[in-house]
Amino acid sequence: MAGFGVHLATEAPQQIDVLFRTNIKGSGMSQKQFQYDMMVQEALRGVVRKALEEVCKDGFRGEHHFYITFKTHSPQVQIPNFLRSRYPEEMTIVLQHQFWNLEIQDAYFEVELSFNDKRENLLIPFGAVTGFADPSVKFGLQFEEHADETPIQSKEENFNKMEPPEQNSDKSTEKFGEVVSLEKFRKNTDKKS
Repeated sequence: MAGFGVHLATEAPQQIDVLFRTNIKGSGMSQKQFQYDMMVQEALRGVVRKALEEVCKDGFRGEHHFYITFKTHSPQVQIPNFLRSRYPEEMTIVLQHQFWNLEIQDAYFEVELSFNDKRENLLIPFGAVTGFADPSVKFGLQFEEHADETPIQSKEENFNKMEPPEQNSDKSTEKFGEVVSLEKFRKNTDKKS
């Protein structure tokens, strides 16, 4: 059979192999393997992302809840130092009843959780996630860590990097608040004593 017509299943792999080798040799490119394992891992991380997006949109339904395990030493993970000290390698968080401000981005998610009755913000890249489970339906996934070196900024860092608004020279503008430097206050106090 000539061309790309109908082929028997036993013929297809041989012809594809010949075409693949011909294209590589003809282009001068070195043979590159598809990294199917990495493709599958990324697709499954997409399942985690989608599940979190649905929780953001509709909340948990029924008895659903998530266990998310991640590598704490991954370069882009942003967690409080006391958690990193306590869990130097890996940590599992539970999203069920008490979590706040869950936000999902393409490469990471942020969430506030309570530790010792204090809310703490965690930023977790999907590449650092090594496990995801929803015990209510006996569903679980395991991943290999995939560290991405691209820096991620949390919403707090983005807020701190915002430029201050331009000063309005119109004196009729109402003033709602003022930022006072602590150093300025200390200098005034020192002069009074």
